[in-house]
Amino acid sequence: MSIKAKPVIHPQRRPAAPEITTQAEAQLRQAAVRVTEARVKVLAALLDAQHAVSHQEVQDRFADMDRVTLYRALDCLTDAGLAHKVAGDDRVFRYSAGADHSAKSSHPQHGHFKCTRCAKVFCLDSVTEAGLLQNALQKTLGKGFRSHDLEFTIKGWCADCTQ
Repeated sequence: MSIKAKPVIHPQRRPAAPEITTQAEAQLRQAAVRVTEARVKVLAALLDAQHAVSHQEVQDRFADMDRVTLYRALDCLTDAGLAHKVAGDDRVFRYSAGADHSAKSSHPQHGHFKCTRCAKVFCLDSVTEAGLLQNALQKTLGKGFRSHDLEFTIKGWCADCTQ
């Protein structure tokens, strides 16, 4: 099982590319979530980001969007399984969109890499073998143990911070 982190690309303050906006709208429809301008903008920003972003980073990108509207959009996307959030050691939630979502499915369980210098959080999408993790859990603790949530974080320095 190989582990690959998404490459680091700093958040940009530009509108999402039309194809990302179209993808965001399609994912909202597929998840049976009402399509609103705020949800499309926020989901497109998450799809465009190469690492998990905080509420503040999204707010900085959309200065014209009300903070409450942004929180509601992020909560809606998380509830619909179109995004997930992970709490950092700094007690700040960071949000990330997953790939290949189907309607009403939750984001597959996976691990994260957190840079202890810049605090960026990256999804380890290739660590999604829930069956392998469940087998390891049962092998270590014995039969009868069953996980329902996974918090797996590797800490270290990202590629930008090691240079």
